[in-house]
Amino acid sequence: MEQFIRVGMDTSKHVFQLHGVNAAEEPVLRKKLRRKEMVEFFGKLPPTVVAIEACGGSHHWARELQSLGHEVKMLPPQYVKPYVKRGKNDAADAEALCEAMSRPTMRCVPVKTAEQQAALMLVGTRDRLVRNRTQLTNAIRGYAAELGLTAAKGMRHITPLLDRIATDETLPEMARDLFALHAHEYAQLQKEIERVESRLMTWHRADECSRRLAQIPGVGPIGASLLMMKTPAPELFGSGRDFAAWLGLTPRDHSTAGKTRLGVITRAGDEALRSTLIQGATALLRQVRMGRSKNASSWLMELLKRKPPKLVAVALANKVARIAWKMMMTGEPYKSRSAVPALGVAA
Repeated sequence: MEQFIRVGMDTSKHVFQLHGVNAAEEPVLRKKLRRKEMVEFFGKLPPTVVAIEACGGSHHWARELQSLGHEVKMLPPQYVKPYVKRGKNDAADAEALCEAMSRPTMRCVPVKTAEQQAALMLVGTRDRLVRNRTQLTNAIRGYAAELGLTAAKGMRHITPLLDRIATDETLPEMARDLFALHAHEYAQLQKEIERVESRLMTWHRADECSRRLAQIPGVGPIGASLLMMKTPAPELFGSGRDFAAWLGLTPRDHSTAGKTRLGVITRAGDEALRSTLIQGATALLRQVRMGRSKNASSWLMELLKRKPPKLVAVALANKVARIAWKMMMTGEPYKSRSAVPALGVAA
């Protein structure tokens, strides 16, 4: 078998397309394999570099190939797409992966361990349960409003509303039976969320860096856990701004002809992590505007005078991300005495 210097592998559920080149950059491998044939083929192949497009199952195959002695590089799909030639099929995607991997400045996605994926599964499960609970409470409020019953805003007012409905004899019997079904489902969701959050808090308390990150105003245990679970090695980022850009918290650049034109934030990176930081910044900003927080720097107050609150919340999330990167890099604890200037100066 001829020696390959690179192999691009397009993955799917059952069919895998391979494209390999030799030292002269000539295609010497174009092969389609079934899932059960993958391990046997790469087990016989001399150690080489394999490119995989980052997706749901790519981390599993990356670990499998690494165990066979191969070097695996996972490439973001948006970086591979420009190398796809006319037309799109599995063979063209594998060839594009092989070509994209040859670029010396190409960025790769770190391979996650099975334990890291399990921790991310815990976060994903919580998000799904919270979404289901929100959907259910909206349905309960909507049905109750149709029958003339309303409740104040907030999740804590749902249970009293259901109790009031259960004892209201003026409502039709069918309606009360269906509301009882909703009440049972709501109670089950609450228990499941509490159980998942308890495991998440156990993970948070066991991680020293996560405990330090939770000290940053506007982060908290959930945000700190997400930062540790979803962030690759902080050494991969050259600065705090690079980390904020990876999160999608920096402006989109539309500059040309020497003119700087900055747009909205890029929203690149992980949506859940970015939204959690923005929500934490929004909550902190609300306390600042109400005069209940000591974390109001002059930078933050001046920005509030000139910009809308939502824009300020995103800017504050950007600063918090930079502080978090600095703390992950240095291993230093958050210093409360420097909290005010820290929010106004990039770490």
